[in-house]
Amino acid sequence: MNYAFVNGTLCKSDEAVIGIQDMALQRAYGMFDYFKIMAAQPIFLEDHLDRFWNSARQLRLSVPVSRAQLTDQVFELIERNQWTDAGLRLTLTAGYAPDGYSIHTPNLLMNGQPVELPSVISAKGLRLISYQHIRQLPEIKSIDYLMAVWLQDKIKAAGADEVLYHQQGFISECPRANVFLITGQGVLVTPAAGALPGITRKKILELAATRMPVEIRPVHLDEFKTAREAFISSTTKIVHPIFAVDGQLIGEGRTGMFSQTLFDAYLQLLPV
Repeated sequence: MNYAFVNGTLCKSDEAVIGIQDMALQRAYGMFDYFKIMAAQPIFLEDHLDRFWNSARQLRLSVPVSRAQLTDQVFELIERNQWTDAGLRLTLTAGYAPDGYSIHTPNLLMNGQPVELPSVISAKGLRLISYQHIRQLPEIKSIDYLMAVWLQDKIKAAGADEVLYHQQGFISECPRANVFLITGQGVLVTPAAGALPGITRKKILELAATRMPVEIRPVHLDEFKTAREAFISSTTKIVHPIFAVDGQLIGEGRTGMFSQTLFDAYLQLLPV
């Protein structure tokens, strides 16, 4: 049996509900965060809570519990579900607005399910297509995935795995991941703006700082033509190679040394 929290009340997951008048359903106004549980411990919890509270401030949503109370609920949910390896999601909505168009008392939901991280880097690289788009308030982990879902048919028709957003050729992110490339000179590069501040991205940048030159700056699609390697980073993928963008092969079209190094270094941050 799986358990969840709805506004601080523990319940069975299949009984965890909010009303149809919630602003998340009426106007797609809400945010979430997602992190891994390993060895029954939340991974990088403080980083995720920092981002959760920052997103809430920017959306003008008041978190209905203190940070300490939310942390206690996280550990209680882990214990009640007897999770060792799982993914946990926190969702905050704008609640039930009388006029259906304003922020009211937020609803806070917490749920999860078993998820295991990869123990080796993928040998199957991603093939991306580019699409001109930037998410609304991209620094917030919004519940709005309208464009990402709408593009699925286009992605499949192109024989690709995912979409890479850009604005006038300058890349930002994938819908569920940050993007990096390794230049021909061996410099790790990632976009400076227009993307979610990923927690895995943050850790990758910290690890890379002692291993290779790093640049956080505008990155153009044309740079993939001369890149040695490219990869995405995310909570569930860690580091996953990109082999092609818009049909353009990247480097030798295989998992590269830099990607492997950063994947292995990241694993060392995790509990056994």
